[in-house]
Amino acid sequence: MKVLVIGSGGREHAIVDALSRSAQVSEILCAPGNAGIAQQARTFPVKDTDIEGLLKIALYEKVDLTVVGPESSLAAGVVDTFKANGLRIFGPTKAAAQIESSKEFAKNLMAKYGIPTAGYETFTDYESAKAYVEAHSLPTVLKYDGLAAGKGVVIATTPEEADSALRDMLLDDKFGKGKVVIEEFLTGPEFSLLCFVAGKEVVPMVLAQDHKRAYDNDEGPNTGGMGAYSPLPFITDEDREYALEKIMRPTAAAMVEEGVPFCGVLYGGLMKTPEGVKVIEFNARFGDPETEVVLPRLKSDIYDIFCAIAEGRGAEPEWSDKATLGIVLASKGYPGDYEKGHVIEGLDKVDAKVYHMGTALKDGKLVTNGGRVLFVVGEGADLKEAQQAALAAVEQIECDNLFHRSDIGHQAIK
Repeated sequence: MKVLVIGSGGREHAIVDALSRSAQVSEILCAPGNAGIAQQARTFPVKDTDIEGLLKIALYEKVDLTVVGPESSLAAGVVDTFKANGLRIFGPTKAAAQIESSKEFAKNLMAKYGIPTAGYETFTDYESAKAYVEAHSLPTVLKYDGLAAGKGVVIATTPEEADSALRDMLLDDKFGKGKVVIEEFLTGPEFSLLCFVAGKEVVPMVLAQDHKRAYDNDEGPNTGGMGAYSPLPFITDEDREYALEKIMRPTAAAMVEEGVPFCGVLYGGLMKTPEGVKVIEFNARFGDPETEVVLPRLKSDIYDIFCAIAEGRGAEPEWSDKATLGIVLASKGYPGDYEKGHVIEGLDKVDAKVYHMGTALKDGKLVTNGGRVLFVVGEGADLKEAQQAALAAVEQIECDNLFHRSDIGHQAIK
């Protein structure tokens, strides 16, 4: 079978890698891909939002299945277009992807169907939003309503931070014209529960947690994620069961009820609060970097799972008991301004999975080509062993413009 993967980051590299382990897959294509993906797939220089360009590849190459990585492709309606052309594709429609592309849609859905989440209000007007923040206690959570590449959420601890965020989102249109959802601040450990969903069929994956802050000890600015690990010893079987039965299954059922059935990966960004597990956010696709520690634990053939879900059937994946822990190597300056084009060496010495997040080939050399550049995955019998393997592998990689966190997994490793 021939499979097309849409996207260019570490998540897509992990999907390509998982597909490469399937005995049924003869060839993998990826658009646009990156330098690492190009070692396992045939890549095409077509943007992940160029729906017509992607469609041309799929039709010309007669692909048997397409797998969508990024939210931008889903929001652009790639699934709708492919289905209209009789192509099998794994991912939700544009309407169903609203659960990620519109924070307001997601919050209204949860409120209507009694799915546990933080209290909230939605604003389009700066003055009204400012007055609301001033009337409530800090910290407070400010979320841009649309897609903002993981950077549209601000946890404001001072009036100045709140005002700056509101100005960015409502006056200066930093992420585009839009609304702001203001939420109550919840406390507790966060975790990610990704599920394969086909209508009311909900198939959970193993749990993961990512680290959003740029620096050790969870300091510095929020990022798209600086590392992740799986499993999570502090989330009990009861917590997981509650999340599945009170959050993920009811949300999938609610989407069917609303006439926008979900098909693909529904990502629950959850928090174990003192009052129980609550939803922080939903995503309509594989998380990044959680995918890079979840899929290496998958023992089943992922091609079978993708096809079953795309056809509206359930699946029964098998998972490994091993622990996985991954560390992001990011360009200095990330998540702010950073340089590209720095040479990376030493990957040939690394005895671990390395997923490429933002790399390119220049004059025959591998160079940095993004904010997050590489994701190094350590495996072990437990998280401590996996952490040591990941850190040892990171030490082998040479580049003068990369930094990383050394404490990924600290909440779980004592």
